[in-house]
Amino acid sequence: QVQLVESGGGLVQPGGSLRLSCAASGFALDFYAIVWFRQAPGKEREGVSCISSSDADGNTYYADSVRGRFTISRDNAKNTVYLKMDSLKPEDTAVYYCATVQDGERTRPDCGGSYYPNPGYWGQGTQVTVSP
Repeated sequence: QVQLVESGGGLVQPGGSLRLSCAASGFALDFYAIVWFRQAPGKEREGVSCISSSDADGNTYYADSVRGRFTISRDNAKNTVYLKMDSLKPEDTAVYYCATVQDGERTRPDCGGSYYPNPGYWGQGTQVTVSP
């Protein structure tokens, strides 16, 4: 059974940092792309970042709003993908989700050149609040 569990959220002051984790069970993360997206209250889901599998091209992609501040990475030995968030702003406040990348029934190994490819399975999310 595919399961993704997000963690690492919390309350942080503007300018602060957090590292989110996306732990997988039921499948080996290293063969698949993982996308992070977020959703703030009353707003639509917004793509944040995507990382392709090492077997694909290992490339990373970022939304313009987070490029230079956020870093996506993977630790295949721990079956985990991370999202390091620096220089956080109040507008980063949202629930953050990690997800597999789907192309119909196929779970993709790559991001398809996009920071927000079609998400498939995702977890319960982790709340990030940036406030003084």
